[in-house]
Amino acid sequence: MNKGKVDEFKLYSQQLQEELNILVYFPPEYTPFHEYPICIAQDGKDYFQLGRIARTLDELNYNLEIEPFLFFGIPYQSVTDRRKKYHPDGSKHKQYLLFLTNEFLPFVEKTFPVQKNAFSRALAGDSLAGTASLMGALYSPKIFGKAILHSPLVDDIVLQNVQQFSEWELLNIYHVIGKQETEVKMTDGKIADFLTSNRKLHERLKGTMATYFYDEIEGNHTWKYWQKDLKRAFKKLFPL
Repeated sequence: MNKGKVDEFKLYSQQLQEELNILVYFPPEYTPFHEYPICIAQDGKDYFQLGRIARTLDELNYNLEIEPFLFFGIPYQSVTDRRKKYHPDGSKHKQYLLFLTNEFLPFVEKTFPVQKNAFSRALAGDSLAGTASLMGALYSPKIFGKAILHSPLVDDIVLQNVQQFSEWELLNIYHVIGKQETEVKMTDGKIADFLTSNRKLHERLKGTMATYFYDEIEGNHTWKYWQKDLKRAFKKLFPL
């Protein structure tokens, strides 16, 4: 089985005032003469380490189960930094969304052979990173047309943003939550019922014009279960 390539590059963000080390996966038959869709993951390093992205995408590409695409992983510096950027009321949340649309994407389009339309661009994330990906799609639906959400944190701010959003026909959303995610320990030490809040999000989304897939899987709030579901997510959003 031919294997793809994983590389790393640095990108300085004026919005965030920091240099980020970005990971990127290239499919096995990658050529600069072909334009590819892209997937941009928050919690990026976790996707490569815990999500085993390279192995997962190698297998999907080998079996011709997906359209080959470039996968970018954007890391976070610390738990505190993660919350500031990903949480809807985080102090750097707006700057992070501006970084994605105004800095990261233009750099990617200038550097790599990628398709330049919203439906060829996905944002992905687990837990709070899933929240950031959903918010990014709601913030710029004409730029990011797809979102992969594994067990996103859903609070009143998220539900309010969903309620106020109207351009649903522009979005394709993949949304999964674990049936055992009723008592999730948060980074601040509090316990949250992710299953109930995700069901509320599902109720809001299922009646919209979005292309929307929802499922409740067996499992708790860990990569053990998200990793197993990645193949289905990619096959849904990047069909061959």
